Amino acid sequence: MRQRPTRRAPSGNLPSELSSFVGRGAELAGVARLLDSSRLVTVTGVGGVGKSRLALAAARAAAGEPQERYCDGVWLAGLSGVRDPALLEFTLAEALHLTDHTVRPPRTVLAEHLAGRRLLLVLDGYEQLVEETAALLHGLLLRSPGLCVLAAGRCPLGLDGESLFPLAPPAPAEALALLAERAAAADPAFAVTAANRPALTELCARLDGIPLALELAAARLRTLSPEQVLARLEDRFALLTGGARGALPRHRELRTAIGWSHELCTPAQRLLWARLSVFAGRFDLDAAEYVCAGPDLPAEGVLDLVGELLTQSVLVREETPAGVRYRMLETVRLYGAGWLESLGDAGRLRRRHRDWYVGLATWCELDWFGPRQQEVAALVEAELANLRLALECCLEEPGEQHLGQYLAGTLWFYWAGCGRLTEGRHWLARSLEPCPEQAGEAEEYEDSRLKALWVLGYVAALQGDAVASTGALHECRDGAERTGNRVAAAYAVHRLGCLALVSDEMDRAGELLGEALERYRETGELNGNVLMCQVELGMALAFQGDLAAAVPLCEEVLDICLERGERWTKAYALYVLAYAALDAGDPARARRLLTECVTVNHTFRDLVGLVLAVELLALVTVTEGAAAEAAVLQGAAEPMWDGVGLRLFGSGYFNAPRLACQERAGEVLGPERYAAYAAEGRQLTVEALVLRAQWVPGRRPATQRPAAPRRGRRADTSL
Repeated sequence: MRQRPTRRAPSGNLPSELSSFVGRGAELAGVARLLDSSRLVTVTGVGGVGKSRLALAAARAAAGEPQERYCDGVWLAGLSGVRDPALLEFTLAEALHLTDHTVRPPRTVLAEHLAGRRLLLVLDGYEQLVEETAALLHGLLLRSPGLCVLAAGRCPLGLDGESLFPLAPPAPAEALALLAERAAAADPAFAVTAANRPALTELCARLDGIPLALELAAARLRTLSPEQVLARLEDRFALLTGGARGALPRHRELRTAIGWSHELCTPAQRLLWARLSVFAGRFDLDAAEYVCAGPDLPAEGVLDLVGELLTQSVLVREETPAGVRYRMLETVRLYGAGWLESLGDAGRLRRRHRDWYVGLATWCELDWFGPRQQEVAALVEAELANLRLALECCLEEPGEQHLGQYLAGTLWFYWAGCGRLTEGRHWLARSLEPCPEQAGEAEEYEDSRLKALWVLGYVAALQGDAVASTGALHECRDGAERTGNRVAAAYAVHRLGCLALVSDEMDRAGELLGEALERYRETGELNGNVLMCQVELGMALAFQGDLAAAVPLCEEVLDICLERGERWTKAYALYVLAYAALDAGDPARARRLLTECVTVNHTFRDLVGLVLAVELLALVTVTEGAAAEAAVLQGAAEPMWDGVGLRLFGSGYFNAPRLACQERAGEVLGPERYAAYAAEGRQLTVEALVLRAQWVPGRRPATQRPAAPRRGRRADTSL
């Protein structure tokens, strides 16, 4: 008897703990009890009281429980850096690792993704968008009975059924334990003794036990005695209260602790603190040196100052896939931002921030055509919050819309190559909105507008929106011909050919793509776009049966990609060559090519390329005699089509492998067994599918259930 298909493995994106979680056992138990009885639990409290740490600790505890309740994982969405309500849905989709190539609103995509899942969504730092967050959650909770939400913010969301957990500062004993642990982390020689315990206890009491305030004070215990820290803090309290010794509101105690820490910084440290507040979320040292340096703050001194702010707990250091990054806790950042405004320097720093990230995007676009593609993708992913902030700055600053058009267009490789079509279209469309302030400068910055237009046309074509794509590309071509911009004209013709390709107009696609290649050669343009044009021409020829012409085109692309270290375009060339190999009766070679193709497409979150490769691999698999495994692969591909869109879903050419696989595997297995194996495939995560695609199925009778692949035998991916 066949075993019942198992549910997909639990997943999530919770970060690892950077420091120990001290105490709070009663609070953790309280949040857990509320989660048992409520689908929306909100931890509220003043800034710095530990809401985020408690919510994350509760989420980790929930993720470690038997996965019946949250069998689809526990996911964290940090919202503190989101200011534009339009980006709220993108941020949630990003946190859930959703990739969608359709024109559906992100809210619809979120609702459909969550509707049949059981998961815990952790939202942190929503208070600047409380109404928008509440409205979004209201709709998601109504449509998703398996969704539970754990939120952390300074105020309630105000939704029916919301269970509140007001978080108070820790008890005195826990506060002292936290202070001691953090002080020992900064100075291993530190210890609580009978001599210093009274001062430390009083310090905790004066700070009302607020964890962030304690962490800032602990950093000072490296250079000051507890009595000195307490004395200086007493002076600061007296200054704020006019000498009164009464209890202060907690928000003032936190502000006092931050302000006191700020006053103890050197002038250079305070200046860097203020200037670093312009970053959204994480930043690296290079960005800090460029944005923050000036005559009063030499670039060569920024590194030492960053280290000093780390020592004082003003900054936090984190390891990311893109390398070391730094960030400020939001409360600390806001304090620095207030100082920057008071210095009258906020506008200039925002423009320097924008200039850095425009330059970063420019270099990333150049590096995309080379061996650093994967690093570029990770870099843009890590810097997405700052790139969004730079785009907002461009589009909100009078007379600088052209910079927004340039930046949104320059990121084409990320929108199209890394699964960000919907967000890319948002920024491109916004950058192209009529702007009266720039009307007189339109001709001067026409090149930026044309680039945004062809990228918008490209993105819309991949989304299956032929009307929007055609309009943008024709506008681009007309403008390019009017201004003599031959490169923009080539891109417009190319993307019109791409639109014809995904619309099943193969003759027209061949004509336009061939014309675009000629235009590229005339202008000397050579990059990933040009190679993709050649692959798309090969694809159009292959779909029409002209493999003799298609194969040399793609082999030439493959040679250039190998020489340059380019992988994203290479994956599409591999797909066409695998198509040709299968047609030529060489399924083993087709499998080798497709194995690498699947891996590369998954690396770059390219859903279109991934689903096409998996379906062709399923056809290869049934050709090799493993009909059951082919049905599993085909079933795994089916859910991905929801994110690709109706245009490709209805394509006769692109979907020929899928239909052929279903027919041939169905003949061997019969309708019921085929459906059962396909259902098993639908339960696979994308990650599990990619791992499964990397193994060569053994030669087994079609009636035998495929064994799970053994680790250690990787398929041969050599050409």
